[in-house]
Amino acid sequence: MAWMDDGFSTTMAFANTPSGETLLFQEVSLSPPGLDMGGANDTTTMQNTAWRTMSPKQLKTLTEFTATAKYDPEVYDQILVMLGDITEITITFPDSSTLVFYGWIDKFIPGEVVEGAMSTATLTITPSNATAAGVETAPVYAA
Repeated sequence: MAWMDDGFSTTMAFANTPSGETLLFQEVSLSPPGLDMGGANDTTTMQNTAWRTMSPKQLKTLTEFTATAKYDPEVYDQILVMLGDITEITITFPDSSTLVFYGWIDKFIPGEVVEGAMSTATLTITPSNATAAGVETAPVYAA
């Protein structure tokens, strides 16, 4: 087992970059997607005597996540093409392991631009758990 003692360098890559271009942003930080069961199903009935009962839902969610990146203003043209377009996304961890899943860029929000500081933007990425054709596809982790 290899512990991730340092997040450097965790990156993300999108399969649908316009004309195979290099994206005009570079990750400063990112929070990889999480896993969520969606909460409990309440199974309590009038036959319960002291406790509310629950059971887990059956479907899983790969959660939305964010990344902060420095950017070239020309990235606006790239993001406009990619926004809402379901594509394969790869997160590469420092140990070279990967998490590959389908999803889209949902938001690109530039931060405040100030003298003497690097300009950054926040990207919000939503996993779709399905291809653009609607085929349910689980995320794949590879060590």
